[in-house]
Amino acid sequence: MKIRSITYFCNPKYPLDEAVLRGAGEFLANAREVYETAGYDVQSTRLATRAFPKLLLPDASLPEYAQKLEGAIQQAGIAYASLGPALPESARSYAAIPEALAATRNVFFGGIMADTRRGIDVAAVRACARLIADAAPLEPNGFANLRFAALANVGPGSPFFPAAYHEADGPAFAIATEAADLAVEAFGAAKTVDEARNALIAEIERHGAAISTTAARDLRGTVFGGIDFSLAPFPEESRSLGTAFERLGVPTIGLHGSLAAAAIITESIDRADFPRAGFRGLMMPVLEDATLARRAAEGTLSVKDVLLYSAVCGTGLDTIPLPGDTTADHLVPLLLDLCALALRLDKPLTARLMPVPGKQAGEETQFDFGFFQNSRVMRLEAGPLTGALAGDQVFALRKR
Repeated sequence: MKIRSITYFCNPKYPLDEAVLRGAGEFLANAREVYETAGYDVQSTRLATRAFPKLLLPDASLPEYAQKLEGAIQQAGIAYASLGPALPESARSYAAIPEALAATRNVFFGGIMADTRRGIDVAAVRACARLIADAAPLEPNGFANLRFAALANVGPGSPFFPAAYHEADGPAFAIATEAADLAVEAFGAAKTVDEARNALIAEIERHGAAISTTAARDLRGTVFGGIDFSLAPFPEESRSLGTAFERLGVPTIGLHGSLAAAAIITESIDRADFPRAGFRGLMMPVLEDATLARRAAEGTLSVKDVLLYSAVCGTGLDTIPLPGDTTADHLVPLLLDLCALALRLDKPLTARLMPVPGKQAGEETQFDFGFFQNSRVMRLEAGPLTGALAGDQVFALRKR
């Protein structure tokens, strides 16, 4: 198991207070050293701010601020920053994100579509869909959309990007794990579900105790927000959640039985005792997982399958390669489905969708990125909404 990220949450203020960024860099450098001394490989350190519409003045330039922040985190030794989500109460905040994506390389954003207080804001859903479509041609292979996620019922404090944002003025930090290998190893020799589950719970609790004890002992001057044990994968079979599904007994992920496997894995995380942050569930990023990418390329795993598993797992639709001619009108129904799941089940879900310019469903992807496993473009079975669903309305969905 590795630490995917130590994420530091703060308010860098407007205009940008570089002293806050220097303090963040010093904390994260120390935290990296502390956790590496404790035996963990730390892949990255990251910074998440308050949602940018609450941070910037109304007439401020988001691209300009994002560029300044990017320069400041580089000087502070921080790999990535998240400026948080666009907000429904600031409708124009969504439209500002593509230009900010084009102006930076290491700054991430989100866009809120739904929450339990407001309900589903269809105008915000449409704004996120337009944003995804507009961002697709900014970089080769639609890569700019790696840095944007549409958010449904996602609160502050998640250490995983692009969902991360902060609400308080005081700083805090949280840990995002890369822990799919724990499930692969736990399920390898298990002969029963209980044996598999107990082995996974034991490993999560062992690492959870070590990480939290280290935080309390060596980093106690800053609020510890917890651990997101979403079992994030890496594109190797030994660190693949798809491999874990198949070790548990599903012949091929995407076939029936996969939903049960997703529920067993996520419920194991629920049973484990550790300080919790963020999603705390099963993460299924198609392009970041060797087995998921291969099954998607074979046609066994579909977009509908991943959406179905979101009902019992963690983060929703992540790094999904879609046809380059996908329009905003075709994305809206998929995002609306995600919002409905998030509110009815009262759980956080995100969509990080990646239309690939010039590619059609079934064609091979050609990403050159160490955290991606190439696959094939996945078919999106959607058309423009009509009737009552076509308007820009806000409506409530109560949880079951």
